[in-house]
Amino acid sequence: MQNDTTRSLDKALSTITNREGKYLTFMLASEDYGIGILKIKEIIGMMPITSVPQTPSFVKGVVNLRGKVIPVVDLRLKFGMPAIDYTERTCIIVVEISGQTGAIKIGIVVDAVSEVLNIKGEDIENTPAFGTRVNIDYILGMAKMGGSVKILLDIDKVLSTQDIASLEKGAS
Repeated sequence: MQNDTTRSLDKALSTITNREGKYLTFMLASEDYGIGILKIKEIIGMMPITSVPQTPSFVKGVVNLRGKVIPVVDLRLKFGMPAIDYTERTCIIVVEISGQTGAIKIGIVVDAVSEVLNIKGEDIENTPAFGTRVNIDYILGMAKMGGSVKILLDIDKVLSTQDIASLEKGAS
């Protein structure tokens, strides 16, 4: 039978190895973020977005991507950052997240895509506690790369269940 220390070590090791892997990194404001590469379906340039009435302000609308209508969320607005004019580097990352009706594709608008990085488990730290009122469940961890920190996102948790339900309704 395992003792508590061994179980704690096993759990910590499993957490480290579960977060290890390839991440697509991108910029929002002057911060670096990353999403696990397996969640990324494609990266597209900005295209016309059709707004959908009565959706949250961070929902930009929907796009027609090769005959499929997918909802688009501006990650800056979702994170409470100020809106900016889109530039030639602004793009939409199409991700697949788990919704109530199964996997759904959502476009997220980011300032610029940086690169794909292979991040080792030992370079990822747990998210520091910011106090009881700050919800940081959507942060997978903090990757220490060189002298900087990249915020790794759990894209399934970035959008709440309510957000996803309204997106699924808007895209149908």
